[in-house]
Amino acid sequence: MEKKLFAYSVNLNSARKLPSQSSDVGALLRKGFSQHQQGKLSQAILTYEQVLQLQPNNFDALQLLGVIAGQNDNHSLAVDFLTKAVEINPSSPVSFLNLGLSLKAMNRVEEAIASYDLAIKLMPELADAHNNRGVALESLNRSHEALQCFDRAILIDPDYARAYYNRGVSLESLGRLYDAIENYDFAIKLNLEDIDSYFNKSLVLLTLGDFCLGWSLYESRWSKEDFAEKKRNYNKPLWIGQHSILNKTILLHAEQGLGDTIQFCRYVPMFAELGAEVVLEVPCHLTSLLSSLDGSYRIVATGDELPFFDYHCPLMSLPLAFKTSLENIPNFTPYLFVNKAKREVWNSRLGEKKMPRVGLVWSGSSKHKNDQNRSLQLSELIKYLPGEFEYLSLQNEVREIDIEILNSSSIRHFGDDLSDFSDTAALCELVDLVVSVDTSVAHLAGALGQHTWIILPYRSDFRWLLGRNDSPWYQSVKLYRQDVDRGWDSVLNVVNKDLLTFFG
Repeated sequence: MEKKLFAYSVNLNSARKLPSQSSDVGALLRKGFSQHQQGKLSQAILTYEQVLQLQPNNFDALQLLGVIAGQNDNHSLAVDFLTKAVEINPSSPVSFLNLGLSLKAMNRVEEAIASYDLAIKLMPELADAHNNRGVALESLNRSHEALQCFDRAILIDPDYARAYYNRGVSLESLGRLYDAIENYDFAIKLNLEDIDSYFNKSLVLLTLGDFCLGWSLYESRWSKEDFAEKKRNYNKPLWIGQHSILNKTILLHAEQGLGDTIQFCRYVPMFAELGAEVVLEVPCHLTSLLSSLDGSYRIVATGDELPFFDYHCPLMSLPLAFKTSLENIPNFTPYLFVNKAKREVWNSRLGEKKMPRVGLVWSGSSKHKNDQNRSLQLSELIKYLPGEFEYLSLQNEVREIDIEILNSSSIRHFGDDLSDFSDTAALCELVDLVVSVDTSVAHLAGALGQHTWIILPYRSDFRWLLGRNDSPWYQSVKLYRQDVDRGWDSVLNVVNKDLLTFFG
């Protein structure tokens, strides 16, 4: 992760002076910089613009306006200002560093790396430039090169906590999980408030099967910025298993993706043993499907008015509340069931079954942080699908890049006719096998007890653990993992052969 844009000092005492305007310009720059440091960004912008009225090519005003634009996530404007600034003064390493940050934020990664290279050329000991160059390289899956950058940043600044964190990320990506934990620990030692390191360490521990410490550290997610909007601030206490809830009502609420909700709703029936009433709040796309869970509970769509409750708990905190280990995962399947009426509707629509049916999911949500690694293009998958079977698309949405190939194929696609997950569940039950990338439909098929093959990237999500081809969460799931080369061909070749074997 990059450092914040305004983490770098700028020497305004050496502002260039023009004979007739030196006093005014210098005073305005110092005033704007003071406002900037105090977080009064709107005022600082006006002051820097006053400088540009006096000196249109004033380097300091241009670069600081670029910094503010970056702080405000207006990276296109930031690049405009900073590009002009470095054209005026091509000897400022910090300006090239800030330019690289905004270019990276715009996903212009190669240009960002080039900008960091110029910063390093001007100031070889600029640790921030090495660190952020490593971040850019890691985003391109060039983890070995990224490691060298983080090593260099730490050599320059042995107390650079963020570089240790970033090195941990690259080590994770390379599968060196114990080394990653060591680096997260270094980062935490240097900065006890480094929430990202606590959180990433929790994911590594869970991947390694250390559920005892892993689920406990996973609670650190609520201190992360990107979880802030998901956090519920009820005036009722959080329950994570610390005391009896006999004769009490607990609200269990979804917090992350649809797949997470499907995976962890399995805990709902377990509250009957605790003598508690359950209110289950989930996205509206899941209410019909999750109403098939065993037990007594009230289901509410996210955003609807909530009934009375005494306690609340996010769904992904339930493994901690129930002290879940690898040995006691509640893996009874199926725990979700298909609506009979929906099944009949879809069975009639599909018509007579003349050959084995395979359900396909080749891409997940493009908003997922690991989507570039976990999703396939249909062109990559389709050449490995044997012609002897009938294929059904279980995807609601198809990306533009896949539309032409899908339309020219024999794969049956239903798109908007899948109104919610109860429709998708019916289709899952009406096929003989589901082949899916790591997305919500894979969890759905597993929860239904359907034969499910999940195709995983080399660095997969924590829930699939490490190096196994089965899942303790779903009895009917088989995992197919990328090799260290991170290509899909070798994985899909095995899927192809196994499809022919599976159907005899």
